[in-house]
Amino acid sequence: MKATEDLKKEHEAIKLLLKILEEVSKRLEAGEKVKAEDLDGILEFIQVFADTCHHGKEEGLLFPAMEKAGIPREGGPISMMLYEHEEGRNFVKGMNEAVGQYKKGRKEAGREVAKNARNYASLLSPHIEKEDNILYPMADGRLSAAAAEDLEKGYEKIEKEVIGPGRHEEFHRLLRRLKEEYLEKA
Repeated sequence: MKATEDLKKEHEAIKLLLKILEEVSKRLEAGEKVKAEDLDGILEFIQVFADTCHHGKEEGLLFPAMEKAGIPREGGPISMMLYEHEEGRNFVKGMNEAVGQYKKGRKEAGREVAKNARNYASLLSPHIEKEDNILYPMADGRLSAAAAEDLEKGYEKIEKEVIGPGRHEEFHRLLRRLKEEYLEKA
């Protein structure tokens, strides 16, 4: 198994969330009501699934393994990915603050949620493409079979000890529900 297969599968879930985020943004910009529980679910998915789990695997395991294999951290794709992860966190912070205001009844905060959500999606869509088409093939070409196996064990450890058993399945159920609500009824 390649060191990046699990990460690519997680990208598929994240890309679906970005499509949902686009539709949620359209509704908020149009002044339509979006359920607070849906906004909370989206934020939780981003913060736990995309950032703590997925980016945690990259930042804590994959990138250091790539450095060890001779791919420099600075001045190349790793530093760019780290920069973009940080930018994404800033947009999520803005989204989180705006969702708090939206839940307090400040309808205009919906536009702020949408602005940050669109910025996040605009950043993450090409970010995922760069990882899938540049960074991950680079990793797969340089990492030994033993390093890939170590990564897989590390990914499993993050799933169990950091995210918690059954959380991935919960997030996939959330995505199915949000997909039905925002993409299939749209």
